[in-house]
Amino acid sequence: MPEQQNLLATPLNALHLELGARMVPFAGYSMPVQYPSGLIAEHRHTREAAGLFDVSHMGQLRLVGPGAAAAFESLMPVDVIDLPVGKQRYGLLLTDEGTIIDDLMFVNRGDDIFVIVNGACKAADIAHIQARIGSRCQVVPMPERALLALQGPKAVDALQRLLPGVGQLVFMTGQRVAWQGGELFVTRSGYTGEDGFEISVHEAQAEALARALLAQPEVKPIGLGARNSLRLEAGLCLYGNDIDTTTTPVEAALTWAIQKVRRTGGARAGGFPGADKVLGQLDGSVPLARKRVGLVALERVPVREHTELRDAGGRPVGEVTSGLLGPTIDKPVAMAYVAAAAAAPGTRVDAIVRGKPVPMEITSMPFVPNRYYRG
Repeated sequence: MPEQQNLLATPLNALHLELGARMVPFAGYSMPVQYPSGLIAEHRHTREAAGLFDVSHMGQLRLVGPGAAAAFESLMPVDVIDLPVGKQRYGLLLTDEGTIIDDLMFVNRGDDIFVIVNGACKAADIAHIQARIGSRCQVVPMPERALLALQGPKAVDALQRLLPGVGQLVFMTGQRVAWQGGELFVTRSGYTGEDGFEISVHEAQAEALARALLAQPEVKPIGLGARNSLRLEAGLCLYGNDIDTTTTPVEAALTWAIQKVRRTGGARAGGFPGADKVLGQLDGSVPLARKRVGLVALERVPVREHTELRDAGGRPVGEVTSGLLGPTIDKPVAMAYVAAAAAAPGTRVDAIVRGKPVPMEITSMPFVPNRYYRG
């Protein structure tokens, strides 16, 4: 197929093929969706032991200069200026209408701000950041860096053997670590709801690091299929499905990511794109039409994205954005946007699957309790 020929490959491409991965196009890359053991086994292994994910399609960049924190803060409703050295935070790049260009992670490393953005968005994100704040700080893309995620309750045991001392990190902190003559940057974070780490490594060392991790008894390779089911059970948004340039942070129920200092009445309130709308939705002066919610099906019928939701009277009330049979919870779970009036936990709605109503109940997230290590 012609579109296959233009796909990019990560530095671990040969290793994926050697391990028997089924490769699919994702964010412009050829990526492993699953290995021979299959999605369910990979999902469970990550929840019980440790899974290794290749997330090298993600974008990595550095913001450098004395004005970098203030400049970056001007793009997001997030506190960048007060973030201590070594700490990581979740951020949201916004349009001038207050909708979400991308979600990202960033770390204050002291001498720079290290940023990780989504793979499908990275070129546009870097261009946006460069255009908006490139005159205030250096925006330095890092295409030579690969990214590995090691996730699960035994991730720390496996990684400590290779990198003694990383067990001292707590959730949402990071540090530079020397390994085999190169420099890694390790954060204790991830996107599965489990304890774990993300490791930025030079592309030349990526395969050696992956092989060293896979040699640990707790670790197995995990594909994008299980990454998706894990993040959905953890109640975490996938950009392009659950958040995009039609959704605001408040509609997306990501208000926890907007620190008090940036809210109405805060010391540095507003001053980010779309602030009037976002802060208005937060304080109730701008009405909220819809909200992201969690759903559990009351029958054993998986409910997929784009499925219509109706209220008890048969009226359209929303649409599913992500959905599958949760392997850990062993029930069909979904995320959806529903009318604000129908967003309370306990509300019943019908998902229309192949013309038939499947009863679902709105519930709080995560569907599976998070197990981040906070010390």
